Amino acid sequence: MTARVSCFSRDALAFLRALKRNNRREWFKPRKEKYETLLRSPMIALVERLAADLRDFAPDLVASPKASLYRIYRDTRFSENKTPYKTHVAAVFPCRTLPKHQGAGLYFHISPDEVWIGGGMYAPDTSQIQAVREHIAGNVRRLRTIVESPSFRRTVGRLEGEQLRRVPRGFAKEHAAAEYLRFRQFLAGAEFPPPFATNPRFYTTVVKVFREVAPLIRFLNEPLLDGPLRH
Repeated sequence: MTARVSCFSRDALAFLRALKRNNRREWFKPRKEKYETLLRSPMIALVERLAADLRDFAPDLVASPKASLYRIYRDTRFSENKTPYKTHVAAVFPCRTLPKHQGAGLYFHISPDEVWIGGGMYAPDTSQIQAVREHIAGNVRRLRTIVESPSFRRTVGRLEGEQLRRVPRGFAKEHAAAEYLRFRQFLAGAEFPPPFATNPRFYTTVVKVFREVAPLIRFLNEPLLDGPLRH
């Protein structure tokens, strides 16, 4: 049975800081077991704990170590940055009925620079963004109810992400949803200083933020599926 984990150790953060300074194979390989103990094992435990909690408010999302955890190894084939390792740990919780890396999902990461907890739709392709915009145009009241609610604003602030300068072609400039139709990404989350990962309230905060962002994730995924998602 996996141990119940609520946060990371100070040693885990120290390891990420050291990895950032020493991002080389000859440094990491003799310390891989330490990485497994300090970071990978707690991440697995957190994801497995979230799998149970997400059933209450986001049953449409997948939470499993295999589907959720990112590898520490960077793909350097097409990158000018040839450092071999990521200097953060992260997990994603995607829609279980969409292909991998498609649609909106929940996400968190811990790095030497910050802790980020939230979710959204990071890189939709042309057909996806068009479907989402049409969905927004026809359901702007529902979207406003989610992202303009006092609890959403208190927890994660305003909806963020790259935006177009103008309302996209095919929609009236004065459309009631104009401010949201310009979005190319849909991101909502909360940022914390790195030591927050060691706070006993870390896990409960992840659940609190995820609970607040989950309705937005469902809304964004609806047009990519056949019909509204029920919770």
